Formats: sequence, C-alpha cells, structure tokens
Amino acid sequence: MTENYTALHEEHKKLGASFTDFGGWQMPLKYSSELAEHHAVRKSAGLYDLSHMGEVWVTGPDAAAFLDYALVGKISAMAVGKAKYSLICNEDGGIIDDLITYRRPAGADGTDKFLVVPNAGNAKVVAAALAGRAVSGREGGFDVTVEDASADTSLIAVQGPKAQEILLRLVPAAQHELVTGLKYYAAVDVPLMFGGTSRELLLARTGYTGEDGFEIFVANDAAAALWQALVAIAEDGELTPAGLASRDSLRLEAGMPLYGNELSLDGDPFAAGLGPVVALSKEGDFVGRVALAAKKEAGAGSTAGRKLVGLKGLGRRAGRGHYPVLKDGNTVGEVTSGQPSPTLGYPVAMAYVDVEFTGPGTTLDIDLRGKTEPFEVVALPFYKRQK
Repeated sequence: MTENYTALHEEHKKLGASFTDFGGWQMPLKYSSELAEHHAVRKSAGLYDLSHMGEVWVTGPDAAAFLDYALVGKISAMAVGKAKYSLICNEDGGIIDDLITYRRPAGADGTDKFLVVPNAGNAKVVAAALAGRAVSGREGGFDVTVEDASADTSLIAVQGPKAQEILLRLVPAAQHELVTGLKYYAAVDVPLMFGGTSRELLLARTGYTGEDGFEIFVANDAAAALWQALVAIAEDGELTPAGLASRDSLRLEAGMPLYGNELSLDGDPFAAGLGPVVALSKEGDFVGRVALAAKKEAGAGSTAGRKLVGLKGLGRRAGRGHYPVLKDGNTVGEVTSGQPSPTLGYPVAMAYVDVEFTGPGTTLDIDLRGKTEPFEVVALPFYKRQK
C-alpha cells in the first residue's frame, strides 16, 4: 500500500510518535502512552492530526439537489453553517462510507457550496463516486463542480473539556463569540492568530471522541505553524498530542462506528442503527433508495438479521474484533470493536448480534480464543459526557 505522509509528519517525529499505517497514511499511533492520551482528552484536551481525512468540495446551482441524490440524507434541508452526518451507499444499499457534510455560505454568484469529509481510506473512492454521480445521476447531469481538495488540506482537532478555552487564545477577543456561540455540528470561518499573522480558517464543532471539541481545516503550508501555536499557547499538561490508539478507544466508548469495523459494503444502515440517517421520505431518487427501502421493509436491524449492539463486560477480559458472540454455546453474532474501557474500568465491545438477542440486559458470551467471557447487552453509547 502506498505510504502517504501528512504535512505534520515532522512534528510527530519531533514528539517521538510511534507510527502506524491507516488507510495508506503513516499516522501517529501514540506519542507515549495511549492510556494517558485517552485520559487527557476526557479530563483536559487532546491534539490530533486528522489530515488523512478527505475534503471534497461540491459547488454549483444544483449542489443541494445533487447531494440529495448522491447521499442517503436530505442535505438540501441543511441550514448554512450547519453540518450533517450521512452515508454514501451503492445501488445495493451497501455502505461505501460514512461522512460529514458542511453547508457553507453561497459563493459570490449565489451558488450553493458544500464540503464533504469522507474517511481516510475511502477519500478517493468517495470523490470518484461523487464525480461519477454528478454526470450520470440524471439526464444532462447536475450543474455542479466536484473538487477533491484532500491533497492540499490538513485537518487538526482539539478535543476535550478545555478545547474551547485553549482555542480562544488564538482568536482575537472581538471574534470570541464566533467560537463560544458555535453549536455542535456547525462550522464557521474564524480568524486565528499564529505564525505571526492572522488566517481565517474553517472551524467546525465536530469530533470523534465523545467530548466537546473542534476540527480546524487549514492549508498544508500553514498546518505546522498552527500545530506549534496550539502546543505553545497551552499551559503545561493542558493539551496532549494524541494518536489513533486513543482516538479509537474514545470513539468506542462514545459508541461511534468506524468504517471497516462497524460499517462496510456488506452491511446496511438499518443493521448499524443508522436507519434515521436514511431519508426515505425525501422527494426524488437517490442512489440505493430501492434497495434500502426493501431492506427496511424486510425488517433489517429490527425483526430480521443482525443488529449492532453495545456489550458490557461482566468479567475482566475484553473481546476483540471478529471474536464470536455466543448464546448458550451457539454463535449468534460477531464483535466488530472491543477493548477495556479506560474511562469506565470494564471491557466494552460493539457487535452484530441476531436481533432476538439484542434486548438490553440480555446476557451473552464472547469466545476469547477458546475461553468464554460473559457480557451484557447495553444501550449505546457506553459513555456520554456531562454537559
């Protein structure tokens, strides 16, 4: 697999990061202790390089209608400045990727403008799918431009209860309300002071940790200066650079699905608990509509097949991905993600389980390489921050 390096790779090396391949990118797995990085995000703030994520701009007179066709959600209903979680599916209803779409202010000519952010390993696939659907989606195509800006864009996240406090130190006082007034799943252009100058950057109140926090889109040539400024402005121990290991344990506690684990082409939104994301009530056709309507009608994730659930360990040993889930010795499911929860102090897992065994309180076993360990079905998320 091709190795890609983010614009912050040298910064990570200076901090002594351990690297891992993720979606074809060399990304920091951890800097010292993934456990310490996990707790830092829950208690203070963590600093993440998410530049492996994709950024695809969709602009033009038909942009809203096009995204209604290309994605399963009703993107046209979004207000300017808001963000929406959605899925891009194939004609069979399989999930190509889960992604976030941001609606930005219209251009000078009044045309709509959206930023679509797919996952790292799927960025090129999603960009290509969007470009193809723009041409083939209807007779004459859609009047839109699809631009993959992933190679030129870095993404830095500050996540944790002190994220806002730290970020405000780089924002002129007159613009503080742009940050403090920003709602969850919304984005705004904010001037940030770093590298000896002021740059207006897109700031989103989004994240993948279950904590309050922000994601900042910045051009590659300014990414290192922004990273350094955030590190410098934070007080000792207040902001901890964190890698993918802690991001994974944090998102698991927050019950957030990961593509390649909980989501895949072989799965469907209803089994994954994402039925509300699929806007079958919206007008017009969209890719996968017929197949998804049939899956819902057949009871996928409710009365038929398997359903994604949370499992709380009743012992000390953790289940891992692909481990069988058992009921009375019979296989009734499979773990998609699992590990000990640093925050809660017991093992947690997500798993697809036959729907008849998914009621909260149901006791199941996970086969840990020949030895069974008891787990209990619980509602997701495992962890929810106090607001």
